Amino acid sequence: MTNMTLAVSPELNMLMKKHKEIKWSEVARQALLEKATELELMDKILAKSKLTEKDALEIGNKIKENMAKRHRL
Repeated sequence: MTNMTLAVSPELNMLMKKHKEIKWSEVARQALLEKATELELMDKILAKSKLTEKDALEIGNKIKENMAKRHRL
């Protein structure tokens, strides 16, 4: 198994020290696995997509514009 070193803020470190019963390395492992699994699924879905990056950016911009209008921003 590969080792990884993470930097956490002093505030997070204090919270983690309050809960020494938690295996923080396992929490991190599970979070990384969950995120990697989501990305793998996204890659599989996008592999079949015919949208270009330009198309996706245009759609995203239109959504942002409409959301701003709707919420009067």
